[in-house]
Order: sequence, then structure tokens, then C-alpha cells
Amino acid sequence: MPNKSFYITTPIYYPSAKLHIGHAYCTTIADAVARFKRLAGYDVFFLTGSDEHGQKIQQAAEKEGVTPLEYVDKIVAGFQALWQRLHISHDDFLRTSEPRHHRVVQEFFRRAKAKGDVYKGEYTGLYCTPCESYWTELQLDENGCCPDCHRPVEKVSEEAYFFKLSNYADRLLKHIEENPDFIRPVSRRNEMISFIKQGLDDLCISRTSFDWGVPVPDDEKHVIYVWFDALTNYVTAAGFFDDPEKFKKFWPADIHLVGKEIVRFHSIIWPAILMSLDLPLPKQIYGHGWLIVDGDKMSKSKGNVVDPNLLIDEFGADAIRYFLLREIALGQDGNFSRDALIGRINADLANDLGNLLHRTLNMIGKFQNGVIEARAMKSATDEALMADAAEMVAAYESGMENMEISPVIKKLWAFIGRANKYIDETAPWALAKDPAKKAELATVMYNLAESLRVISILISPFMPETAPKIWAQLGMKPEFAAARLADVKAWGGVPAGQHIGEAAQLFPRIEVEKDEAPAKQEKQKAAPKQERKAEKAEDGVITIDEFKKTELRVAEVTAAERVPKTDKLMKLTLSLGDETREVVSGIADAYTAEELVGKHVILVANLKPAKLRGIVSHGMVLAASDGEKLRLIETDMPAGSVVR
Repeated sequence: MPNKSFYITTPIYYPSAKLHIGHAYCTTIADAVARFKRLAGYDVFFLTGSDEHGQKIQQAAEKEGVTPLEYVDKIVAGFQALWQRLHISHDDFLRTSEPRHHRVVQEFFRRAKAKGDVYKGEYTGLYCTPCESYWTELQLDENGCCPDCHRPVEKVSEEAYFFKLSNYADRLLKHIEENPDFIRPVSRRNEMISFIKQGLDDLCISRTSFDWGVPVPDDEKHVIYVWFDALTNYVTAAGFFDDPEKFKKFWPADIHLVGKEIVRFHSIIWPAILMSLDLPLPKQIYGHGWLIVDGDKMSKSKGNVVDPNLLIDEFGADAIRYFLLREIALGQDGNFSRDALIGRINADLANDLGNLLHRTLNMIGKFQNGVIEARAMKSATDEALMADAAEMVAAYESGMENMEISPVIKKLWAFIGRANKYIDETAPWALAKDPAKKAELATVMYNLAESLRVISILISPFMPETAPKIWAQLGMKPEFAAARLADVKAWGGVPAGQHIGEAAQLFPRIEVEKDEAPAKQEKQKAAPKQERKAEKAEDGVITIDEFKKTELRVAEVTAAERVPKTDKLMKLTLSLGDETREVVSGIADAYTAEELVGKHVILVANLKPAKLRGIVSHGMVLAASDGEKLRLIETDMPAGSVVR
């Protein structure tokens, strides 16, 4: 599809002084999609940036004795350096402090006001400075704090401008319901439908208590409130004022990729603003899940914030990118752990991919003097490898078009495993000993080199540093940057007679220091039997050791359906961040399937599987009952969190 345009955005990130792996996760997803689209022949525009206005920034700058711009300059430089280290291929980095953006924000304000959608009034409400959000009493959490960050709110009363968000509730609801892919995944879509149906209040869009922001046109004691300002960045970068041809080409955006906690702003407030100005809505808002660390949400207070720069220093950018994209199903919460990362590097990158490349190049060098000779025959084993490659390429393309990044990577790695198996099936070392098998050997070695050529192109959206290294080691010309998805749709792209390049190890295996567990186990075995015997529980009472055997995890309901021919059974599909399970629960008379999607529930995760009405149930969700009424126990913690 040459020359077809594609526009993808990440949120413009708040300039936090502490970079964390969550910033890297969202941007790496967007980069992988952008790279795939370029590979497929699209003209891509990929935007990221920084959201630099607001009271919180001004207060932090005052505390350090610098201007707000000086304060954000050094932090934004850290973001830009990280994106470079992660090989993020963005086409624009927009800072909301830039004059080009101020001009667009003020024009949006003027047009909405001229249409009658902006008016001045008095605002009294509860404001969360860290989230820069207003809340009602009913929206606060059980401690009277912000429902998003759970920190205290303050009562604010000031003159303000308002945007008539309530005017667009019906149009928004109609658009969401008529366009099922407008908000993805479905759990986010259901949440937004429910939010709109509760009623929308008009939106406060200016403040007078600070001045670090875009001034309101003709009333400069007001600055435009952060979401009306920040969301407008997507059209600023697309050339709304400066480049009409560019704007015509790239707007509406194809995908706004955002964290699930800000889907509401992007799928309700932003479309309403665009409706007010009679501009097309973005085609899709995709809310990805949270990244949690060892089963717990990242938090400065918990001390579990992971610095991506340190990870890159230790493991390299491509290993981090691969892990984040492969390990986490897009849309679901995902777990990051150092042990899991090292496991993936050793198993997938060093063993699977690294071994395939090393074995192939080593045998071409040893058996064919470093020359990839022409195929001379085709056996059933060769045909099977080529068929598997063609099936994998088709699945790769359709999966990436549908944002199924993790399944695509798993499919690609299955083919890498298939190519390694092909080596064992054909035994090139045995063929090399028999001069009569020279043609067969040449074919096998060619097919392995061709497999690696295809693999190098297809891994490039995920591992942009590794892909050209494989290309160079195969001796491929021209430069890797010229490779396209179309180049893998026919087998035979490696030129016969080509000399391989210089072989080098891609991913050295990481040796993990052995812990003291084996020694401890031996010591326990040697202990007297009576000392090791568990304390016997009293009738009806369990010991703490017995309770610890129960593994409780937070799970997100991603799909639900009634079990046919039953009154109470509901089949639930649950995400635990790093895995998906099916559970059968007797809650069908208390909830509809639609009500369940998106809920975060408590799962007994280590319960022995049981078959109910032909369905294997892997665990049990917890519910409370006061007789007739049955309700699930819910939490706002991310999927995969451990209940302690």
C-alpha cells in the first residue's frame, strides 16, 4: 500500500524528574507500530512530546528558584536522550511551551467561544494538583482523595472559563456505539460508555491562580487549563496552522496510543473539542495497560520505580524493547521483573535467535568457504520450512495491522524455533561429509540464510539495532534501511554466490549467580523430623503457614459469556498481566456479561483446575454474599498485583 499515510501518537508526557520504564513501554509500542507501517510502505508521521504547563510545574520551578521553562528544559532533555537510546523513530517531538502550539490552542479557544461552547463562570470544586483534574465529592475515593492518584485534593474557588462538554454527550455516545473500534480494547470502551451515561458536566478550562500556561485570548489573567491545552498538541504537530497540505494528509490521526488512566480525556474531552470545531475525530484511541513491577504498581514511595536508562546500560535497548513488546499483551496490565527479563534474553535472544545465526554462519563458513551457494534441489523438508515461513509472514502482517504485537512476536519466534529444528532435521554436518550430497547441503544452507534474511526484516520494528546486524552478517546488500515487508513475501531473496559478513555474537548469555536456596534445602532436610513438622491447626482455624499457601492475584475481566443451559454459570476470561485464564463462576444471576468486562477482581490463582460443564476453570474469583445478594470483590489495583 505505497504512499498511504499513517499518523500515530503517544501522549505528550508530563516532565517528571524521574523517568521510569512505563514511559519506555508506551513509546516503544508506538515506535514498533510506526516502524511496521513504514516497512509496509506507509508514509508515517509519529508524534511524541512533553506536556509542560500547569500549576505543579510552576510550583516545582519556584521551589528550585528557576523559571518554569528552565525547569522543564533539563527534564525534557532527559526524555529526548532516552528516546534516542531506545531507538525511538519519532518524526516530531512537540513541547507545549513552543509558540507554534500556543497559537493553535488560542485559535481553538476562540473558535469554541465563537460557537457558544465556551463561557465564563465561577468554579468551586475539588482540585488534584498532581493530576491537574477537578473532582466532585462523589468521585473521590473512600479516603476523600483523588480517585486516580489517591492524594489529597484542595477546595478551589475562582473565576473560570468553561467548555460545554455536556452539549456533546449524546453525539459522543452515538459515535462510540456506532464505531466499535473507536476505543480499544473493549474493556476501555465499556468504561467510557458507562461514564458518559452517568452524565457529563461542563469542563473548567482556565485558571487564574497561576500563570504558567497558554494565555486566554483577550483575557490574559486566565491561562488555559491543561487538558484543553495538552490535547490540542495532536493537531499542532499535524500542521493545523503551519502546513495545510500536511494536515490534510495526516488528520485525522489513525491511533492515539495512551495509558488506560487517560483514556477518558482522549475519548470524551478531546472528541468533544473537535466536534465543537467541526474537525474530524481520530480514528482510534487505544488504551494500553499499566506496567507493574514484580506484581506491584510502580510507586516512588514503594521504591520500585525502574529506571530504563540503567536497564539499557546493562542489557541493551533491543533486549528491553523485545521484553516489553513480547511479554505484555497490548491493552492488558503487564508485569516487569528482572528475572523474567534475563530469562527472555537467555532463552529467546541468546539461545533461539543467537544460536540460529551462529550455527548457520559457522556452517556456511566451514562447509562452503563463507559463500551462500544457489539452491540446487527441493525436498519435502525444504517445502515444509518454506510453507511455515509463508504462513508466518501472513500471520505477522495481519496481526500487526490489528495491533496484536505480542502474539506476532510469539509467532515469529516459533518460526525461529522451526528454523533451528530444520537444522536438526537436515543435519548439514552429515551432508558435508558426503560429496554426493553437495547439492543438498547447498540447498539447506541457502534456506537457513534465507530464513535469517526474512527474520531480520520482520524483527526490525521490535529490535531496530539487531535487525541490520543480522543483515550485515549475512552479507546482504543494499543497506538494511531499504528493506520492505514486500521483500519477505517471496522465498529466495538472498543472492546466490554471496559471501557472508563477519560473524559476531548478538546476545551473550547472562549468567545468574546461584542463590543459597539449595544449601537451605539441604539444611532443612537434615533437620530433625519433629522440628520440621508443621504446627497442627485447631478445629476450624488455620495457621499462617496454611494461609500463605493461597495465592491471591488481581485479575481484569477482559471477556464474559453465560455458560449455555445453566442459570448461574458465567465463563470469564481474566488477564493477570503476564497470562490469561478462563474461570467459571456462579455469578450469572448477579451480573450481565457486559457489566463484568473491565472489572478488577480477586482470583484464587493456585486453585487446582476443575471442569464445569465441559469448561476447565483455572481458579476462582472471590465474591461476598449477604444471603440473596451476591457481589464480586473489586479493587482498583492493576491486573497481576499480588494480594497480601
